[in-house]
Amino acid sequence: MKVWPAHVLLGLLWLLHWLPLWLQAALGGALGRVLYTVARERRRISARNVQLCLPELSAQQRRTLLREHFRWLGRSAVERALLWYAPPERLRRLIHVEGDVTLAERSERPVMWLVPHFLALDVAGVATQLFQSRPVASVYQAQSDPVFESAMRRGRMRFGQGELFSRSDTARPLLRAIRRGHAFFNLPDMDFGMKDSAFVPFFGRPAATLLAPSRMARALDMVVQPVVARILPGGQGYRVRFLPPWTDWPSDDPLDDARRMNEWIESAVRADPAQYLWVHKRFKTRPPGEPGLY
Repeated sequence: MKVWPAHVLLGLLWLLHWLPLWLQAALGGALGRVLYTVARERRRISARNVQLCLPELSAQQRRTLLREHFRWLGRSAVERALLWYAPPERLRRLIHVEGDVTLAERSERPVMWLVPHFLALDVAGVATQLFQSRPVASVYQAQSDPVFESAMRRGRMRFGQGELFSRSDTARPLLRAIRRGHAFFNLPDMDFGMKDSAFVPFFGRPAATLLAPSRMARALDMVVQPVVARILPGGQGYRVRFLPPWTDWPSDDPLDDARRMNEWIESAVRADPAQYLWVHKRFKTRPPGEPGLY
């Protein structure tokens, strides 16, 4: 029987989940150091992003930050084994939740969790299933490999009665799920082109920013609660902070809401820059006539 690479990768992840977290962390850090050396294109993108967003850092400080970032990136890859395969009792011990994690299950209004792309993003997704009872809806990027696609969908939603919707689909099924009572796990800070987006400052530079979070929250009368997740050193686990819900967001101005959302994400990134997802081309889409930044 032919064994596809996805099967090999998934088998390795399954084996890794049995290891203690401190050992997974060490292996992930080692993987990150290798990736820093061999993944030259992603290193180049990350270096450019850090240069654009944190120009106050010296060249040596940027290199130090990038090396640390790739170590966390390696950990996030290796420790996906835990999130996909470890029993819930183990994950409850490792995931340290702060703040009002049960807001969604108590709220009479639908809740949108606003979750920036930190490397512990999937840990936050697991926390929304393990520590509260409201079903969860989220949007994801479909994978080209059907084996890995199936494993990812199963791994991300294995503890809850939620639903994943492909980013290539229309928004109607997602809206129906929210109206049925699902909370929305929303990832607002990637460049998806200009569809339903506007150029809004992000670290002082125009970035294609989705207006949909504001418009959806207003149309569905949603409570918006920001969430930030972090990988802790060694075998200490993870911290997921459910912050107080915003009381003045959304407004009747989606553009201003996008600006304020980006400002909040900036502040979260500055608090822990090494764990933000720098490998994404956040400034890929440019205003007309402006040259590319990568």
